Amino acid sequence: MKNPIVILATASTKTEADQIATKLVQEKLAACVNIIPNIKSIYRWKNKISIDSEFLLIIKTMKSVENKVIQCIKKHHTYDTPEIISLPITGGDKRYLDWLYDSVV
Repeated sequence: MKNPIVILATASTKTEADQIATKLVQEKLAACVNIIPNIKSIYRWKNKISIDSEFLLIIKTMKSVENKVIQCIKKHHTYDTPEIISLPITGGDKRYLDWLYDSVV
């Protein structure tokens, strides 16, 4: 069964975001990774409110490699606890989804 997913992750720098995205696509763990620069993140960490500028990675992949994607992100990430959230893709353009299926190991 084909189960496409989107994984959202943030990175602290452009270099880190580029490195993670490139590695995921090179390893065929993602068909495509979009990087959105300069997002503003407001969050609670260690009982303090933090405000940071980050880079959002939108990773298009398959459920079958989700754990490998998560491990790759953690390996190349500077945060102790990086944001990694998986969402199912429940529909979309058939040609795009076929390309996604064919692009991921």
